[in-house]
Amino acid sequence: MTEITEEMTDSKGRFVWRTEAGEAEMTFSVTSPELRIVDHTEVPRAFAGQGIGLKLVEHLVADARDKGYRVVPLCPFVNRMRARHPEWADVFQV
Repeated sequence: MTEITEEMTDSKGRFVWRTEAGEAEMTFSVTSPELRIVDHTEVPRAFAGQGIGLKLVEHLVADARDKGYRVVPLCPFVNRMRARHPEWADVFQV
């Protein structure tokens, strides 16, 4: 099973799903301890159809709940997933 890791540099960060074949990522900015803006999700074509983008969003939701921050979904993919999952409404600020 592949683990999703978090990488941070100052106020920028990303969640990364990595294998020997490549990596998928979701990038974000930390505006405060209570708010992150997710701006991009990228999944290589080699991983298309495997649900990796959704796994990144699920990880984001779990992390936000665990750490107590809200998410502004500027990334179109994250915004689509948010709309399909009303049970995540507590995490998103739209």
